[in-house]
Amino acid sequence: MDAKISKFFESVGSFFCGGDSIPWCDRDIIAGCEREVAQAGSAEHRTESLTRLSWALVHSRQPEDVNRGIGMLEASLDGSNSSSQIREKLYLLAVGYYRSGDYSKSRQLLDRCLEIAPDWRQALTLKKVVEDRITKDGVIGVGIAATAVGLLVGGVAAALARKK
Repeated sequence: MDAKISKFFESVGSFFCGGDSIPWCDRDIIAGCEREVAQAGSAEHRTESLTRLSWALVHSRQPEDVNRGIGMLEASLDGSNSSSQIREKLYLLAVGYYRSGDYSKSRQLLDRCLEIAPDWRQALTLKKVVEDRITKDGVIGVGIAATAVGLLVGGVAAALARKK
């Protein structure tokens, strides 16, 4: 019985807290990536280091880091040569927009990513997470609206009952 109750509370907590499986990145890793960019010698090494830094930034818990990563990725997207680079940057942008709460933009970027690589498991997994979040937000929105309507109707009914 305790296991069932524990599982119930875990699922409710997961529903309200997000419960996604996208990794987080801390400030130490970001600082290491920034040092790596600063010390990069060749243009190729600098590009690889910037990609790692962008990955770290969009996986950060800090909104300003996520926004910085989004900016870096958007600026570098036009200079991408190969379809795999474009795919990778679109995916990281989708992670960044997901982290910043712009789920529709994230889904759009994942659709573009999946046009390049339709079977890419990482993008498919993130797309499911994004769609689940959009659905969950819709359910919560409907619940809030229904509660507001219920309170309004209850208030009107109470006012009418007092009048009589």
